[in-house]
Amino acid sequence: MRTSLALLAALAASLCLAQPRALFNGRDLEGWRVASFDGGGAVTVLTNGIVACAAGDPFSGIVYTNTPLRMNYELSLEAMRVEGSDFFVALTIPVETNACTVIIGGWGGNLCGVSSVDYLDASENQWSENLALHNDRWYRLRVRVTPGVLQVFLNETLYGARIEYLDSARLSLRFGDIDKTAPLGLATYCTSAWWRNFTVTPLTELRRDDRPILEQ
Repeated sequence: MRTSLALLAALAASLCLAQPRALFNGRDLEGWRVASFDGGGAVTVLTNGIVACAAGDPFSGIVYTNTPLRMNYELSLEAMRVEGSDFFVALTIPVETNACTVIIGGWGGNLCGVSSVDYLDASENQWSENLALHNDRWYRLRVRVTPGVLQVFLNETLYGARIEYLDSARLSLRFGDIDKTAPLGLATYCTSAWWRNFTVTPLTELRRDDRPILEQ
């Protein structure tokens, strides 16, 4: 009987951990601080819970003040470019002891990718793609971090990247001020953006695509 109760308790805990957890509370920036960019724009929370990031000169953004997960997690975020013509999402994420940045709408407004892989930024490595991204339109970004694999999905199929790495040292931050959003943060470049529905989900079960090909 005790064994059964213990198994049930473990199952309940596992199910609890597998639920998405909101990273924005919808009221204020509790759990976040404005990143210390020179010339950074204001970041405020609107009455509908949207986090509004004003354009900076050039960067604006926020950084998470709690301890983030570094492995086996999924982030989900909805984002809109309100004004400007460059990236409205620079999502810096931890990967084990390293960090990298998922870029949506950079290099003139269209490039999506990851900075950096093998010290090549999103404009230089093979996992980038140019898309027609529009202002005043919501996009959903989803990022999964598992041992040996980083996956990125924009609107599920609009843009995707799957990067396998034997060592997380292959992933790094682009040289410059973006490190002010590490290990987990959001930024824009000469662009104002709205962000909402930002969640993190611990991954308690790995899917086939979460594993390197040689381990599938």
